[in-house]
Amino acid sequence: MSVTETGVPASSHLVLPIKGMTCATCAGRVERALDALPGVQATVNLSSDEADVLFDAARVEPLRLVEAVERAGYDIPHETRELAIIGMTCATCAGRVEKALRAVPGVTGAEVNLATEKAMVEGYAGVLRPADLIAAVRRAGYEGELLTGDAERDRALLVAETRRLTRESWHIAVAVILSAPLLLPMVGIALPAWLQLVLATPVQFVLGARFYVGSYKALRARTGNMDLLVALGTSTAYFYSLYVMLAGQPGTHLYFEAAAVVIALVMVGKGMELRAKRSTTAAIRALMSLRPERARVAREDGEIEVPVAAVAVADVVVVRPGERLPVDGIVVNGSSDVDESLLTGESLPVAKRKGDKVTGGSINGSGLLRVETTAVGEHSTLARIIALVEHAQAKKAPVQRLVDRVAGIFVPIVVMFAVLTFLGWWLLLGQLTAGIIAGVAVLVIACPCALGLATPTALMVGTGAAAKAGILIRDAEALECAHSLDTIALDKTGTLTEGHPRVTDIVTAGITEGALLSLAAAAQTGSEHPLARAILLKADGFELPRLESFQSRPGMGLMAQVTGRALAIGNRRLMDNCGVPREGFEAQAVGLEELGRTVMWVADVGESPSLLGLIAVADPLRPTARAAIEHLTRIGIQTVLLTGDNMRTARAVAAEIGIKQVLAGLLPAEKAREVERLQAEGKRVGMVGDGINDAPALAQADIGIAMGSGADVAMQTAGITLMRADPLLIGDAIAVSRATYNKIRQGLFWAFFYNVVGMPAAALGLLNPVIAGAAMALSSVSVVSNALLLRRWRPATRPRG
Repeated sequence: MSVTETGVPASSHLVLPIKGMTCATCAGRVERALDALPGVQATVNLSSDEADVLFDAARVEPLRLVEAVERAGYDIPHETRELAIIGMTCATCAGRVEKALRAVPGVTGAEVNLATEKAMVEGYAGVLRPADLIAAVRRAGYEGELLTGDAERDRALLVAETRRLTRESWHIAVAVILSAPLLLPMVGIALPAWLQLVLATPVQFVLGARFYVGSYKALRARTGNMDLLVALGTSTAYFYSLYVMLAGQPGTHLYFEAAAVVIALVMVGKGMELRAKRSTTAAIRALMSLRPERARVAREDGEIEVPVAAVAVADVVVVRPGERLPVDGIVVNGSSDVDESLLTGESLPVAKRKGDKVTGGSINGSGLLRVETTAVGEHSTLARIIALVEHAQAKKAPVQRLVDRVAGIFVPIVVMFAVLTFLGWWLLLGQLTAGIIAGVAVLVIACPCALGLATPTALMVGTGAAAKAGILIRDAEALECAHSLDTIALDKTGTLTEGHPRVTDIVTAGITEGALLSLAAAAQTGSEHPLARAILLKADGFELPRLESFQSRPGMGLMAQVTGRALAIGNRRLMDNCGVPREGFEAQAVGLEELGRTVMWVADVGESPSLLGLIAVADPLRPTARAAIEHLTRIGIQTVLLTGDNMRTARAVAAEIGIKQVLAGLLPAEKAREVERLQAEGKRVGMVGDGINDAPALAQADIGIAMGSGADVAMQTAGITLMRADPLLIGDAIAVSRATYNKIRQGLFWAFFYNVVGMPAAALGLLNPVIAGAAMALSSVSVVSNALLLRRWRPATRPRG
């Protein structure tokens, strides 16, 4: 063991990120807290917000370092690692891996998905070491591999998976060829005992070795799994037959076929299950295939082709007709139609010209485009979509946690039931052979696999189908919960309207229209609000005065200082707060509002506040807004309009699209309170919005639904993001959730049905082991195949071109 200059053993080294430090005193406090632990030497760097720690792992666990930092009053952020798990066969395997990962010091949570064969592990940054996680997986009896999100690595894993499927197909073929002749006695064709032994032995101990290995690992971890059930059942049938053969009991039926054929059937079932599970990840593979590997970058001396990873922000890439766009960016030259269907679900190509945003992965039409790069790598839209879908598919739905608890005790109960079955036939009825065969049938018909696959496979296919339609679901909980929504609260601007308002009317008070517009436009240069963009567009070409200060007042408007003049621009509430008289202009404002226009009041709020005028804007409704509300009403969803706009404008918009309940003039916090009030009435509420002011309500709702055209904070807060700015997708999001939930219920029903009906039938001698093995293999395949039917799901309403 190496030793530092101060004599502290340096057997282990960690770099811990520290949150909350503000000065050298903070750094000193953290350093002293860490150094107080035995065998620890720490150096805290304030500029990088990190602690470099050398410690003796024999004396101090990493988790104690975290506890010391937290006791000092600071935090260590969490991070997430994803692992590929190799060797799982059923739900109890997933539970065992999960338990092993959660026992690793520094891990705060772990979820293992049997369908994707992946584990999502959350823990303290710096402490969550991949080597420790992989070692824990191996101790549980499986192999683990860190997933980095690297495209080359993904392709390598896909090739390895394909080879695995090919190898498995050969093993299945050999098992079937050797096992098939053993069924001949069932149709009256006798086979010598020695030939049955020769055919069954390689199936039992060579091709079936996987079941013995899996059983050994399970028993070593003091648990059970599907491998244990198959190994126990087939071994009992094989060795009983071998005993009868060697004992020389002529006329006694041998059960070599029960052993070999069951193994072959289980292998066939697992092979079909592997292929079916691979189909559930088709959506992810389709998205990954959109990532171009190379890009053509414009340089001073011409165009050069480079790997996409080498493209930097602000680089200009050249995209020829028919090529995929390699990056996110803004068109700086050229025009074309771009196919974004695999990203947004939009069926028609979208016209792009100078100044328009384009997304990497979409297909260029007939024009040549030059695109200035705005995002690359993990920050690109495509990478974020892939990450979001993968995250949703890796997380567990709430119903799955109950299933996992059942699966955890499933194998011991089955073994006990099989033993009782054998004892009942032998001791009560005096039929030893019948007892052995009934016990074997019980063991092989029990299937914990179907229980473990029912929920994750349906969720994987559901999230994939949703992504194909332009609906991104953040996690399994959002997908599962959305089916129960009965109320949808909608923001107005940018959600039901296009979010591109135009100035329609200007009313002045002692000032010219040009002067009013110049002052308002100068003040709005500090705002990203759609209404601000409308004023700036109207004032295009004006020479604007200088903006000295700007302050947003969410839900009311803004305050600004323009060339020494204090301005307030916003709604009536802001005018009242600033003491601005509105007499003489109220009737005009009301008239404009009744036409569905939004009125902005502009006032000088210096020593003597006075009104300068009104600016009215109109924001056209989205073409599908009315159809979307009608669709929601048809499927039993109540709609409520929540807006910061005034009541008259809100009612005019609501009347046009068919919303009956309107709540207007709301601040962001008030929108959240209205959602909470609806929830208090017993309603399951979904909130749809696109702006920063919608984030509190999106977070409060049972499910937040963000329009993908809106602010990033809205999308980060929401459980569902609509990649296309189309209100029709709101109903489609609920529809795909309902379809997925129905598949989950069907899968769980059949999984329980097979076991509840099959095990008693086997115990009563109504099923021989071969039929039991076939039923067990069929149960998993049928559950996965039923979930795959979700791939046929299509939006009930198509986007309009």
